[in-house]
Amino acid sequence: MSGRLRRVLMRRPGPSLLTADPKRWHYGPTFDGAKAVDQYRAFVALVERSGTEIVWLEDSGDGLADAMFTHDPSLVTRHGAVILRMGKLLRSDEPGLHENAYRKAGIPVLGRIEAPGTVEGGDCVWIDEETLAIGRGVRSNQAGIEQLAAILAPHGISVVGFDLPLWQGEEACLHLMSVISPLKRDLALVHAPLLPAAFYFLLKERGIGLVVAPEDEFAASSGLNLNVLPTAPGELIMIDGFPGTKTALEAAGCSVSTFPADALCVACEGGPTCLTRPILRDRS
Repeated sequence: MSGRLRRVLMRRPGPSLLTADPKRWHYGPTFDGAKAVDQYRAFVALVERSGTEIVWLEDSGDGLADAMFTHDPSLVTRHGAVILRMGKLLRSDEPGLHENAYRKAGIPVLGRIEAPGTVEGGDCVWIDEETLAIGRGVRSNQAGIEQLAAILAPHGISVVGFDLPLWQGEEACLHLMSVISPLKRDLALVHAPLLPAAFYFLLKERGIGLVVAPEDEFAASSGLNLNVLPTAPGELIMIDGFPGTKTALEAAGCSVSTFPADALCVACEGGPTCLTRPILRDRS
């Protein structure tokens, strides 16, 4: 999850976001559709500067305001893609967009999560190439975890589930990746108080060092200070406005680029990682 990013699936926000009802989509008070689109352009510039190829999904006015968060509806392995099933009902049509994109790009589809199972990409954290951790909570359930384990087992990949707290309730979004962001193969940024204990011990066992983000910035951003995107090992993109987290990352030897995101990420509950579905990374 931290190797050099070579290819990524993204969706430019457009009519669906500009006309979104903030109450229906659970967007916060800083939401501004036009401003969010401008902020997304700034984010794209940083991704392009890294040399990453972007495979685009376009917003044709389908009403799927959250579809810009391409990390969640699918998972990509070195063997092909898995089409997930969303825990947020408003997002239930998004996996089909991803499946069509993979078919066009010649990426094989290994399988799909079916009802009653749910798994969202934000709950999936690769510990290594053969071990996938999944957060079991509001958005991903046990049935989905079992289905994904069955799909990946023939490819030598083990799946381990960890319970997440309810935190801010059913309508809010707490993914496993809300409390951890990989930075390098052996380093991750975390919000320690919400880490599942068994997951913490697995990270420790695997020799993964932890950078602990400031708790006040986690609270102020609803966890989005933790949502950082590696474009290469230790080369990170994060949202602007959280200097304590940025300083901690730089002290750990990382380089950090930022972009303004109050109307886009903070308001819509998704950060730089959420805005991308990595298709291909180098081995870090």
